[in-house]
Amino acid sequence: MSDRSDSPLRSLLCCTLLLSALAGGMRTAHGADGCPTAGDEIATDRPDVTNSSLVVPLGSLQAENGVDWTVRHGSNAADGTNTRLRIGVAHCTEFLIDVPNYFATLNGPQPSGFSNVVVSFKRQLPVPFGFDLSATAGAGFPSGSSKISGHGYQPYIQFPWSRSIAEGWGVEGMFTLVWFPSESLRSPTLEPTLSLEREFGSSADMFVEYVGDYDHQRPAQLLDGGGAWRFTNTQQLDFHLGVGLNRSSVDHYFGIGYSFRLDGLFGGPVGNSP
Repeated sequence: MSDRSDSPLRSLLCCTLLLSALAGGMRTAHGADGCPTAGDEIATDRPDVTNSSLVVPLGSLQAENGVDWTVRHGSNAADGTNTRLRIGVAHCTEFLIDVPNYFATLNGPQPSGFSNVVVSFKRQLPVPFGFDLSATAGAGFPSGSSKISGHGYQPYIQFPWSRSIAEGWGVEGMFTLVWFPSESLRSPTLEPTLSLEREFGSSADMFVEYVGDYDHQRPAQLLDGGGAWRFTNTQQLDFHLGVGLNRSSVDHYFGIGYSFRLDGLFGGPVGNSP
């Protein structure tokens, strides 16, 4: 087998080994008690691009969903359901699967079709100085349209973080590195994000966020904003809108979403139980 055909497997193996080492090394770490429990309110990877630095509680299933309308170079498209399923499979550890999303072009030259299925593991790490940090490793599998998601396997690693900076204010960010072994101009792609968040009461927040995608071609940059309302401890409504900052980005977009969490799937505590 050639080096070119081996590279997707090598990249996927490296991601798996990285997260396995992180998970194994943190089993007895002192800071692991900061991970969420079923008594904590829902914390989602929506609606901003920056994912939550927290994992879902052990024994919980969280479903995050949304629909978006996007304008790119004169093309209008709608996509949904943007479903991400997150399952707490161990203390401070979750399994994630991104269900294929359908992109329907309403007019213009942009393609229609399904995105790839993406499977990942996420581990919350103990860190000092009031930070929350997680490590995620996974891969996209070539199950969707190549015109939507590209060709071949797409392994990635990701590090979302967050910190409270003042009363009701917080800053979040994320560093993502994605490999596209079948597309040399896109491999690797680096995506940094930075988000400023403001809480409104105990159940709502709003944010403004910068997102960049950097590869061997022209970078794409976005300015994103939106908010979320947790109307119960385990349910959330959200919205977001954004604009592209250069010609290689989308023109603008808008989306809404709904997320919920089911606790106690493995016989653990449910809701606000101790």
